Amino acid sequence: MKIQFIKSPEKKKIVQQLTEQFGLSELPYLLVESGKEKIRGFSGTMNKEEIEELSEIAPIESIGLYLIRVEHDIRLSFDASHILSNQFNKNIVDISDLDYEEWIRGYDIPLQVPSGTYLIKYKDDFLGCAKSNGEKLINHVPKERRLKTKMPENI
Repeated sequence: MKIQFIKSPEKKKIVQQLTEQFGLSELPYLLVESGKEKIRGFSGTMNKEEIEELSEIAPIESIGLYLIRVEHDIRLSFDASHILSNQFNKNIVDISDLDYEEWIRGYDIPLQVPSGTYLIKYKDDFLGCAKSNGEKLINHVPKERRLKTKMPENI
């Protein structure tokens, strides 16, 4: 499998869309296509040519960290929301303690905000992205990262 690097014009479009959606100013990574609609970011010391040379010697199935899912808009991964958090200033939804308890267990949050993609923030932490259908925020926390215990009764 050959690694598909995102070319500069396409990266500029992605950064522009992230700027419009979330206020992001830069994406300091080498971007690599990773499966359908997924983009990974590589921040190591190797350049494209060195990675391609290495892939001729040994198979490289993926490289970097999963950052973005591109659909009609862009949804940042759970990890990307943490890594890039110091750049966000748009489309941020702060959630309450009760909403947080639901969110980390994988439940959607009933909240009326305009349709679109939002960053979920609890206190000082970003908890990934959610899509709003206008009536609720749809949870995209990966199953392996969800809290599996029941909600405390005192909340």
